[in-house]
Order: sequence, then C-alpha cells, then structure tokens
Amino acid sequence: MESIGCRSLGGMIIWCMVCYLTLASSSSQAEPKAYVQSTNQSSIHLNIYHVHGHGSSLTPNSSSLLSDVLLHDEEHVKALSDRLANKGLGSGSVKPPKSGYLVEPNSASIPLNPGLSIGSGNYYVKIGLGSPPKYYAMILDTGSSLSWLQCQPCVVYCHAQADPLYDPSVSKTYKKLSCASAECSRLKAATLNNPLCQTDSNACLTIEGLFGRAAGIIGLSRDKLSMLAQLSTKYGHAFSYCLPTATSGSSGGGFLSIGSISPAPYKFTPMLTDSKIPSLYFLRLTAITVSGRALGLTAAMYRVPTLIDSGTVITRLPMSMYAALRQAFVKIMSTKYAQAPAYSILDTCFKGTLKSLSAVPEIKMVFQGGADLTLRAPNILIEADQGITCLAFAGSSGTNQVAIIGNRQQQTYSIAYDVSTSRIGFAPGGCH
Repeated sequence: MESIGCRSLGGMIIWCMVCYLTLASSSSQAEPKAYVQSTNQSSIHLNIYHVHGHGSSLTPNSSSLLSDVLLHDEEHVKALSDRLANKGLGSGSVKPPKSGYLVEPNSASIPLNPGLSIGSGNYYVKIGLGSPPKYYAMILDTGSSLSWLQCQPCVVYCHAQADPLYDPSVSKTYKKLSCASAECSRLKAATLNNPLCQTDSNACLTIEGLFGRAAGIIGLSRDKLSMLAQLSTKYGHAFSYCLPTATSGSSGGGFLSIGSISPAPYKFTPMLTDSKIPSLYFLRLTAITVSGRALGLTAAMYRVPTLIDSGTVITRLPMSMYAALRQAFVKIMSTKYAQAPAYSILDTCFKGTLKSLSAVPEIKMVFQGGADLTLRAPNILIEADQGITCLAFAGSSGTNQVAIIGNRQQQTYSIAYDVSTSRIGFAPGGCH
C-alpha cells in the first residue's frame, strides 16, 4: 500500500493510503455528537471505542480468538523492538509495485504482511475528513508517528475496512503535497520507510502496514509529523485518554482529549526519551508489588527501557522481572485456584472465569516520583478460553530487555501525556 499526504482537521496533514498513486487533501468540520464529547478553544475531546466492544463498527466479521489478538500483538511488539534495536533501513525490504509510477525503488524497513490485521486488540476514534466531512474509524496509536487513511482509487491493493474508502475527488479542499516538501523529507525518520515519489504528479509516497478493518491510524508520538505535533500550536503539546474495557458497553466513557491537562487528579512521573527512538514515550519503572509485597529484584534490574504504548495489548517484562512476578502471583493464586495449561504467549493460567476468580492479589507498578498503576483483576487477568483465565503479562522474547506497558493494564485509568513539561500522569477511574 502507498500512503500520500493530504490535509484534514483544519490543515493537519493526514497521509492517505491508496493503491493508485494519488495525493489528497481534506478539511473536517464539527464531529457528530455520537463521536465527540466536546470542543473548545483549548482542547478537543473525542470518544474512544474498543475494537471488540459492544456496538463497535470494527468488530471482525468472523469470531476473533484471543490467540489471533496475541499473534498480532507479537508482531506489533517485534516492530517496536526492532526500532529500539535500530534494525531498520535496509532490512526486511518490501519492493514497490512495478506500475511505472515510482521513480525511487527504495525499500521499506519494517516487515509488512498485507492482509494481516495487526493491532486488532486496539482502540479507535471516529474522525471527520474532507469538505464536506465523512467519518472514519481511525486506530489510536501512541507508538506511531504518522497519521494515515486509505484513499480511492484503489488499483494496486487496499485492505478491507468497515467504512467506505475516502474519495479525495469529492473534497473541496483537495491539495497535493509535493516530494520536495519538508513533510516528505521527514518520512524516513518517522516511519523507517524511504519515501517514494509519483512520476506524473510529484506526489510523496510511503508504505505502511495494516490495522484490522479501520480506515487508518492516528499517530500520537512525539514526532513532528504526528497529529499531536501538528495540533500543538492551537491546543498545546499534551493529550490524555481513558481506554474502556471491551465489556463497558456503548457508553463506556472512553475518551481522547488533545489539549490542556488539569493536573489535579494525576500522579506524575518524568517522561523519558530513548535516543534510539525519541518519538516514543518512556518512563522509569522502580518497583512491582504483588499483594503489597515487593518482588525480590534489585534496583538495577528495573533499569531497563520501559515504554507505555496504546498499541500493545499485553504488558511485556524482561524475563527476569517477569519470572519474579509470575512466581509471586502463582504462590498466592495456586492456594485457591487450580492451574491450567499455557495459552499462546500466556504461560500463567488458571481454571475459572474472570468473574469466578474473585480473590486475585493486587499488582502495583510503581514509577519514578511515586506515580503508580494499581491493578485489580480486570487489569491483571484475561479470559483466554472457555473456563480458562490467564495472567495478562508476558516475558519479553529472546534477549530483548525492554518493558512495554500494554493497554490491558491501562484500561479505565486516565493517562496524561504532558509533552511540554515532559511528564506522564496516572489517575484511576478515568472513564465516565
């Protein structure tokens, strides 16, 4: 798939994924009340929906097993790990289509698998694009620098999506973005993909992956091309969200707010930067407790790169850290519940449903400065199969010494990203 720059949300650039090499530009008007909570001079508040939630427009056509979600989650984590390891440009190349339209046959560095719906356990918002606006389900991803959606005409390839494809020809604000533009020159650093150029229109192109039946992605990383950076001049360099559970119902209270943050309900921890991939959101994990008791780990064992990511489902921990967590958790749980065989990457499972496993020990993740995620059963466990429930944590594969805080553990917390002051805040009970 090729993505092409277009403008939306009052001038913000959205890269359009198309299969005929076309450039689009769009501008949005007010969102319908079903999709927006409020707008004012200092912020935008959109509803967030769980892909598998009640009434979701992105619910798969066929039944979706947790094993599929975990498979896609592993693909997502591998892509993040490769970026952190600087495995990029020049590896896992994907050749552009031999259509005669491209003048730079450069390779893409992130492995792509057309047809694989990566990130099926994620969250989306509905955004109006074009003039007049039409509304599209866009995956929310704090790990993505680029915002994009698929566009007509679709000649080479477009993945199946729930909404009709965006048609740039019907937008009054259609506008090209040239290969010589500053935005085009930033694509390589933002996506690890070398940009391509359309011969006949001088349109800037890039190749990106797929995200289920969504129309595209809203990237909220710290890159200059992200939606956050482009809206920061109007609303400030900050955003917050609360991720609802899949069982919250259509009014689960999930939200995405771009703009000013009220510090009152939050406990903050410093927002850190990794020089290998400065666009992602890192923080310092200082302790993990199970039922109030700290794991037997030294301070040095916690000094691993730790990032928080809305696109990862299951929290990953370095194997030494995960082994200590698993041991402490099983020691308590096994006195009350029978253990069950492993399920996919989840190796700590018990017989019973989330509802029947009522005596689950609290897990607390403590961060630098005293901020914490205090987790109870719905954030700790996940129902893997009929009558089988597993610990929603996994060990990082191979020699990967990286911790990733996934969206299962973030659910129902209000999480604030104050980029302007370099801090991340946590507040329980955020979804209303």
